[in-house]
Amino acid sequence: MGQVAWKGLFLSLFDYKTEKYVIAKSKKVGILYRVVQLSILAYLVGWVFIVKKGYQDTDTSLQSSVITKLKGVAFTNTSELGERLWDVADYVIPPQGENVFFVMTNLIVTPNQRQATCPESDRIPDALCYKDGDCRAGEAVVAGNGVKTGRCLKDRDSIRGTCEVLAWCPVEKRSKPKKPLLASAENFTVYIKNSIRFPKFKFSKMNVLATNESYLKSCRYSTEHPYCPIFLLGNIVQWAGSDFQEMASEGGVIGIQIEWNCDLDKAPSECNPHYSFSRLDNKFAEKPISSGYNFRFAKYYRDAEGVDYRTLIKAYGIRFDVMVNGKAGKFNIIPTIINIGSGLALMGAGAFFCDLVLLYLIKKSNFYRGKKYEEQQDSSCREVQQIAEFQQCSEPKSMLFYKGHGRAITFIAGCV
Repeated sequence: MGQVAWKGLFLSLFDYKTEKYVIAKSKKVGILYRVVQLSILAYLVGWVFIVKKGYQDTDTSLQSSVITKLKGVAFTNTSELGERLWDVADYVIPPQGENVFFVMTNLIVTPNQRQATCPESDRIPDALCYKDGDCRAGEAVVAGNGVKTGRCLKDRDSIRGTCEVLAWCPVEKRSKPKKPLLASAENFTVYIKNSIRFPKFKFSKMNVLATNESYLKSCRYSTEHPYCPIFLLGNIVQWAGSDFQEMASEGGVIGIQIEWNCDLDKAPSECNPHYSFSRLDNKFAEKPISSGYNFRFAKYYRDAEGVDYRTLIKAYGIRFDVMVNGKAGKFNIIPTIINIGSGLALMGAGAFFCDLVLLYLIKKSNFYRGKKYEEQQDSSCREVQQIAEFQQCSEPKSMLFYKGHGRAITFIAGCV
């Protein structure tokens, strides 16, 4: 008996099962089914293949190199520095610009500092004192410029003073010019050279066309000249939604985004860079804290007597971050087949949804359910049912019992 069961199970592996289709004469469900089909087809063709280019293989591992060069000079006349001409070597930090470069637009200069003892700034809370005991010797001033010597220095007829410190003296003064010293930096230009490569497709390109040098010396970037990578700093800040003169006073951070979206099924000339500009510091926050951008650096020298001096500069300016990203796509049969298969699977989901509506949501759902699903009973169940029907007959027409191989088979012809 077990061998027969296993044999039947093995032979059933080679059976082919097909679905039974029922044609339902329901216009509502038919219209719904066609609407679902058209929607899936529109999604597959319009969104997957046309918009998202689902027939392409993509490469997002963009390799990029950025080189920046600035041009421009500015003239200032201050009490600390006198008349001075500023060129690229003075206001660009670092001198060799790459993805990030800084342009100084305002500054506080503290010249001729040397290591000595002097009063700390009265604008630093930790430096305020009333007696010498408030200035512990050897203790560093929090957010200050040096180390306390133990003395409290006061002006005449003044109750409160400041601690004496060992530092680079005189200490830095806190006030900065109300107007940016290098306001003319608005007209400086920056040359941004960007080279990109998509390694999967071995495709390379630059944002500079192979043209004569005179064009690069005279052109300026605009929508009419997308392949001129020379930008006015004032225009960059304006495109980022800010005013250059206002930003130059306190400093800030500007993001320059270069995006390469290349369809390599088209000509290489169709792969073009797209620029966008945004302000990245917290100037536009609801309650900006420590907005702007600044840092300090010093220039050191030694006099004839061997004493070290320095000129301390607190630089305010605009930092430009150049960010490059992008992707490339090219036809490939594998993603095409995958997306077509996904679309066909969605078609099946649409049929499943319409089956649910047909079998459970309309008035004649019981009728359609009976046509779609058939209940089949095995022979033993049919025999029991027939015997039960025979016992209910008042006059049976005929009844035949046949026994063979230890099994009774009953045939009932019916009732009179």
